Amino acid sequence: MKSFLIVGLGRFGTALAEELCALGNEVLAVDDHEDRVYAVVDNVTRAVTCDARDPEVLRSLGVRNFDCAVVAIGNDIGSSALITLNLKEHKVPRIICKAYSSTHRKVLEKMGADQVILPEQEMAMRLAHSLTNSDVINFIELSSEFSIVEIKVPKVWLGESIRDLDVRAKYHLNIIAVRCVDITTGEGKMNVAPGGDYQLSKEDTLVVLGRNEDIERLEAI
Repeated sequence: MKSFLIVGLGRFGTALAEELCALGNEVLAVDDHEDRVYAVVDNVTRAVTCDARDPEVLRSLGVRNFDCAVVAIGNDIGSSALITLNLKEHKVPRIICKAYSSTHRKVLEKMGADQVILPEQEMAMRLAHSLTNSDVINFIELSSEFSIVEIKVPKVWLGESIRDLDVRAKYHLNIIAVRCVDITTGEGKMNVAPGGDYQLSKEDTLVVLGRNEDIERLEAI
């Protein structure tokens, strides 16, 4: 079980807090709107109405004892930046922030956020890739330059080994895992860091890491 502090109980923060708790984690949810706190009080470990911009309030909550803090205030750049800075000064091990623009993301990163997400933008990118290429199963943006894509094996790669394809040299991509089917049980399994001798089949799904422009070229194969 991990412990999470969720700051900001809008739709994103509320959904995240409730799901984390449902998965068996300890969750402290905070917001400065009492009605929002009241709405989640029965679905998280603890919910508190407070102003997380005040460093003394964060200290009283014992934020440094949490494994991760998520700043889910996406529409107030000043508040989210201040809270992120305060959490960093309180030595919270991991800080994840929600942003609403690229500029907001840069500010939060400078404040010390370990990870910044733009949920609407990332969902739009996933949808765009899945609509453009039916072989794309999932698309995760890591930064403005790099992403991870889960994609079916291109037909021209079927029957080839990873070594013979020389994906890293020819396509500038890394196959970090292959989701395959166990021929004895028929169940799916994840082969992490597959060896060069691994031969690709139509039942496989590739998990590929690389630059966005190289991933786009892969999708076009």
